[in-house]
Amino acid sequence: MEYRSTLSSAQGYAKNGKLEDWVHSYLLSDANNEEFSNGLKLFDRYFLGPIKMPLSLFYRCCGPEENMKWKVDAEWFEKKVAKLENAIKTDSDMPPLIAHFVENAFELNDGNHRLEAYSRLGRKEINVIIWVTEKHEYELFLSKYSEYLK
Repeated sequence: MEYRSTLSSAQGYAKNGKLEDWVHSYLLSDANNEEFSNGLKLFDRYFLGPIKMPLSLFYRCCGPEENMKWKVDAEWFEKKVAKLENAIKTDSDMPPLIAHFVENAFELNDGNHRLEAYSRLGRKEINVIIWVTEKHEYELFLSKYSEYLK
């Protein structure tokens, strides 16, 4: 399989049981986040998706606001989000977001700028890859959100 930074590529990998491989390929290339990739490799994980889910379930942890875990420059953030808004308008094959389901909530690990762009464009649903470490949390995810696994 040839890797591409797209939703359709992630879906192809998932159909072949290689979703985790797509995640690492994405993180090590287009997302430029080797640290995250290395961290994911420390333990066995459950990877689900890509799944179309309500945007309202996800929250940014990166942005210019004071309460953000990863605070960034406001002008840079706005430019990046505006660029993504334009890209999303013309490209429906954007890569899925990547989120950790932990403690009964979603921690967005990759895609904070895309999430903001989707929100500003009025999108109600997003494509996301969910990863879970603990079996009991995996079972909790399935019990609460299995309707999205089609």
